[in-house]
Amino acid sequence: MNALDAAFRFNETALKIGTQRQQVIASNMANADTPSYRAGEVDFSAALARATGESGGKPVAAAVTLATTRAGHVDGGRGAVVTGTADVGTRTSAQPSIDGNTVDLDAERAAFADNTVRYEASFSFLNHQIKTLMSAITG
Repeated sequence: MNALDAAFRFNETALKIGTQRQQVIASNMANADTPSYRAGEVDFSAALARATGESGGKPVAAAVTLATTRAGHVDGGRGAVVTGTADVGTRTSAQPSIDGNTVDLDAERAAFADNTVRYEASFSFLNHQIKTLMSAITG
């Protein structure tokens, strides 16, 4: 079973990170008009390399937590994020708005499309892997 688990681990990790990245992008888009909101970002390549042990870097965080800077801030509902994935950083904006918001909707749309393609590719690879194993089992 360890060999079977190892065979699926890479694609499982890629799907988890893709899910988390999609949640961060959706949060950015939802807060496009929130004053002083800092756009979040998940570096997919670095997170995947760290999660699969290819970078030799620090272990991946057990859960993503959101820091609050003011007493009235809400925790952001990050409890729904898949645990064991990647750290959420902040994206620097080329042109922040006058109210301090760093969300660029065009960049978010591009990141959303990029993440969707990556997620679909990971899912396709996983499907192909399952079909190959089923073919080997059934003959």
